[in-house]
Amino acid sequence: MAKVLYERDGRIARITLNRPEVMNAIDDELPDALADAVARADNDPGAHVIVLAGAGRAFCAGYDLTAYASGDKANRYTQEMPWDPMKDYAAMSDNTNKFMSLFRSKRPVICKVHGFAVAGGSDIALCSDLIVMAEDARIGYPPVRVWGCPTTAMWVYRLGAEKAKRMLFTGDKITGVEAAALGLVLKAVPADRLDDEVDALAHRMATVPQNQLMMQKLMVNQALYNMGLMGTQMIATMFDGITRHSPEGLNFKRRSEEMGWKRAVDERDQGTFDWTTNQPITQNR
Repeated sequence: MAKVLYERDGRIARITLNRPEVMNAIDDELPDALADAVARADNDPGAHVIVLAGAGRAFCAGYDLTAYASGDKANRYTQEMPWDPMKDYAAMSDNTNKFMSLFRSKRPVICKVHGFAVAGGSDIALCSDLIVMAEDARIGYPPVRVWGCPTTAMWVYRLGAEKAKRMLFTGDKITGVEAAALGLVLKAVPADRLDDEVDALAHRMATVPQNQLMMQKLMVNQALYNMGLMGTQMIATMFDGITRHSPEGLNFKRRSEEMGWKRAVDERDQGTFDWTTNQPITQNR
């Protein structure tokens, strides 16, 4: 089955991440398939608006840690030492650019989040123009605790410096209600109303001419470019590679291989493991 689905429903192009068996986790192929679907919408003369969603229980649970963390010692995202930062940057910036196809799309993009939009999944969501979340859905970037830096850097452009730091200093996952209160997403609605809420917004926007929608999007996006978005993303993508090849990042990778990524992630998110000394934390007060 295709890992990203595309269909047009009247004036609405619907793009769906389609790896439901792993909560739409990102593998080597999904970024390409996503960018291809966005290009298809951009070239579809009948499409005015894109609705981006995820199949199954979640929008996107981030990168596929079964392959990249618990798997082989060396892979696309963890090199043998000494590592080549530019090789890593080339791979990760390619992914970032494909996620950013949503931001650059000629069509406005509404992202519909249910379940989880975490780690790389939050990168994808935050590249959209508007995000509507289920109240009980969760969004965050837990790998900022170890083994990651959000390459799209969209947290700061959506939240401002202090609130972005609050999220990126903790790696907390917050609910749709909290995300809406912070201004990270447009709104949060009860899960059973999510589809109707997104469709109503999409249909409203779809009554606007394509050229009008495109001009407004280009104008707002240019303001973010003027604020240094591309330079910030370059730094963030470089830092992401460093986090995966630092002593702490390599310790996380080894522990994922030895104990399984679910245990390593739980220790990371609960703050019970010292990744510098590579041993459990006995006291954190």
